[in-house]
Amino acid sequence: MVEEGEPAPTFTLTSDSGEDVSLESFRGQPVVLYFYPKDDTPGCTAQARGIRDVWGEFQKKGAVVLGVSPDSPRKHVKFREKYGLPFTLLSDEDHAVADEYGTWVEKSMYGKTYMGMERSTFVIDADGNVAKIMRKVKPADHADDVLAVL
Repeated sequence: MVEEGEPAPTFTLTSDSGEDVSLESFRGQPVVLYFYPKDDTPGCTAQARGIRDVWGEFQKKGAVVLGVSPDSPRKHVKFREKYGLPFTLLSDEDHAVADEYGTWVEKSMYGKTYMGMERSTFVIDADGNVAKIMRKVKPADHADDVLAVL
């Protein structure tokens, strides 16, 4: 399990642009790594639009924002274009990175249990260490809560 103060697990995932993106490539900058369940759903859209709407504040803090979900890169392209998202979306289709960060969890809805993505954010400092873990974040408050940590 990932813990605050520990090195963030490294990974390489395919982005919405089809390129491989490695966490290591952002060393020297703070990284906001946020895991979300599914593109173009109400909560995930509110969360992404919240970041978009204060994007200038993230830029002022020098932060890189990476959104991660099990959706395909092609779905990410549509989601990003539809809402004009200025940050990178990464595809974790086999949920290997989510497993490593402890965000692929058992969930339940209407009495049925299933495995899915927990809406969680990891703020990683410029040295590659986990500075803050935010679990079960609320989409409407997410951007402001993350900016307060940065």
